[in-house]
Amino acid sequence: MSKVVKFGGSSLADAKQFKKVADIIKADEERCYVIPSAPGKRFGDDTKVTDMLYHCYDEVAGGADFAKSFAPVRERFNGIISELGIDLSLEDEFVKIGRNFASCAGRDYAASRGEYLNGIILAKYLGFTFVDAAKGIFFDNKGNFDGDITNACLGAILDRTPRAVIPGFYGAMPDGSIKTFSRGGSDFTGSVVAKAVKASLYENWTDVSGFLVADPRIVANPEVISVITYSELRELSYMGAGVLHEDSIFPVRSANIPINIKNTNSPQDAGTLIVPTGTEPASKYLITGIAGKKEFSVISIEKDRMNSHKGFMRRLLQVLENHGIFPEHMPTGIDTVSVVVNSHELEHQSEKLTERLVEVVKPDHFEIIDGLALIAVVGRGMRSAKGTATRVFAALSHADINIRMIDQGSSELNIIVGINEKDFEKAIKVIYDMFILSEQAEK
Repeated sequence: MSKVVKFGGSSLADAKQFKKVADIIKADEERCYVIPSAPGKRFGDDTKVTDMLYHCYDEVAGGADFAKSFAPVRERFNGIISELGIDLSLEDEFVKIGRNFASCAGRDYAASRGEYLNGIILAKYLGFTFVDAAKGIFFDNKGNFDGDITNACLGAILDRTPRAVIPGFYGAMPDGSIKTFSRGGSDFTGSVVAKAVKASLYENWTDVSGFLVADPRIVANPEVISVITYSELRELSYMGAGVLHEDSIFPVRSANIPINIKNTNSPQDAGTLIVPTGTEPASKYLITGIAGKKEFSVISIEKDRMNSHKGFMRRLLQVLENHGIFPEHMPTGIDTVSVVVNSHELEHQSEKLTERLVEVVKPDHFEIIDGLALIAVVGRGMRSAKGTATRVFAALSHADINIRMIDQGSSELNIIVGINEKDFEKAIKVIYDMFILSEQAEK
């Protein structure tokens, strides 16, 4: 069985990092397919190559000389080649890029050249075959990723290529032009390749040793999540946590291929294993993770005997849809409903929305409350444990934090609470203390 390994920009920022990556790949013969990102930042004030390419393309489009504008990019790649000591010249590729920039090949093309050139260098350094992603990853005429054609074509190419480097982030439109993925593009490429080759494992190498139980900007030195299911990951990613964007894992999730998040700079760390189901051992703690987001608003509606008014919820939701507002959560009572929405969706239309809702649903009381934060406590271990919600509420109560909303999915994977934004950081900390620090103390 083969493994697919993807390395982020920080993992391939310079020659020193390239050598680390090569050592990692050579340490396991099953690591057959490699997806590189463009070189990232080497230090705090450095510039990512992708941003350099965007800048260069914009300058050339504005009439600037390509050679001068492209010089920093050329220097960056030639520097990596020189320090690695490999016999490789990218001059022909640089000339081709210059022609395409001059003919306005597009910003997607410009952005993709970082991965493309890095892929050529890495393939040469490893002795692997370079496979241009544009030859096997495809979009349809509307710019949507074409999974079926990609899986068939890429699978056929890689079936006859035992070891290959496939640059991340881009593919080709039907007319051959380059199209990039959105956020998490190289992660998505890795996922697509893993599905195409029916990989035993997709390793995603970054500069962190896996997912953390809580945001390290809020909780000091939070624990690493050892094992997490795709369902748990989706719940946490939705709430803003994550090393991977949730859309980027769909191909491997559909193929039941596990993902291992690993640290290029600390390869001995186990990282986080993302598995299709809960057959793997659960987290050593009752919960798997805590995540949250701010800037929510609550549309609060009260109406006497609301449950007896047929079509009430349908009319309410139709008004929201007509205004481009999509509910995040909808806790209800016999005569009340609270619709939680992203606050930015209400910008410049609160008054019109209020008028229309009053007209259509005729509430006895109506108000929009801003400044809400949502926190999700996620873990499959909660399903079989008694008193989880009680512990969440007790932690918040002891910290004098008022709970504005409570919601729990039918899967019992999560408990979501709504609180005032000013209490957000404190709430994350006390929940972490309740479920992680207290359990550590008991062991």
